[in-house]
Amino acid sequence: MNLFNVYPLFNINPVKAQGSFLWDDKGEKYLDFYGGHAVISIGHNHPYYQNKLKDQLDKISFYSNSVQNELQTELAEKLGKISGYEDYNLFLCNSGAEANENALKLASFHNGKTKVVYFSGSFHGRTSAAVSVTDNPKIVAPVNFSERFIKSEWNNIGQLEETLKIHGNEISSVIIEGIQGVGGIMIPTAEFLSKIKELCEKFNAVLILDEVQSGYGRSGYFFAHQEFGIQPDIITIAKGMGNGFPVGGVLIHPKFEASNGLLGTTFGGNHLACAAAIAVLDVMEDENLIENAQQMGHYIEQEIKDFPHIKLIRRKGLMIGIELDRDCSEVRKSLLFDHHIFTGNSNDKNVLRILPALTITKEETDLFINALKTVLERI
Repeated sequence: MNLFNVYPLFNINPVKAQGSFLWDDKGEKYLDFYGGHAVISIGHNHPYYQNKLKDQLDKISFYSNSVQNELQTELAEKLGKISGYEDYNLFLCNSGAEANENALKLASFHNGKTKVVYFSGSFHGRTSAAVSVTDNPKIVAPVNFSERFIKSEWNNIGQLEETLKIHGNEISSVIIEGIQGVGGIMIPTAEFLSKIKELCEKFNAVLILDEVQSGYGRSGYFFAHQEFGIQPDIITIAKGMGNGFPVGGVLIHPKFEASNGLLGTTFGGNHLACAAAIAVLDVMEDENLIENAQQMGHYIEQEIKDFPHIKLIRRKGLMIGIELDRDCSEVRKSLLFDHHIFTGNSNDKNVLRILPALTITKEETDLFINALKTVLERI
């Protein structure tokens, strides 16, 4: 049997990782400035994280959600405290797509309405409803397409108002990313988010904040939307939540009523996933990683802002989009193969996406800064 060939792969096989570095099967060392799509939040193989998982493996690694799991309670309490959402409830699942799927379903259960507003440039996952609110026709299969999902332009208040004016009484929810990642590090304006919140309240629609990539300290706040003082009805999380262990979650306002069987999952919130997620929160607090994200992100921006071929830098914390005056693919390849640095791209072919671990140091950022300068000066 062969693998189903859906991923364009670099000819690199990482076999070891530590902190912000990877090593391939040939012994070559790479700086990881992408973290596998913002998944690596506290660095590869953090010793505290490793020990938490090893200790849990010695106890119990899995049982279903038909029994009590005190690790779920511990995770919910710690997450509520560090995020500032102590009065919300937590539903645990396995991925960002699954978190968004459950959020959309829960909203519709709550108000009995059927339509969803999403935004241009969005990416919310590849499952049924999640891909239907993702702005990429290439990955939306015919079976996923429905007129129930209505696209509105990013940061366009006038069009949003018109959409709600026409469809408001049918809108179950409005879903928006705290910062668009795949879309090219697109940041919503405070006015746009405020208007979304206002219209959701006016039309009894649920505001869903997708913080799958932009959450967990990535933006320099625990959640990106917290910079703007917005309180959503539902928040979805994943990626950096488990530092590589598959785990996702839905933070749910107390106005939503739970009932047996309303949501469900086989693997969500298993013992190992909870141990990983608890370890991440412990390290974030102990090592002040949200503050480090603010400081290191600012440092990178200041050091690179005058480099040639950079048109614009969009950044919050360590969620950075570097817009070039050309396709970034060759720059990305040069960084990888000439300088051994992993970076990312986006749906905007000119945007180089930077998502290092929140533990990144000044010395490690300098490796990237110097390499980027060399590559851009040679163009």
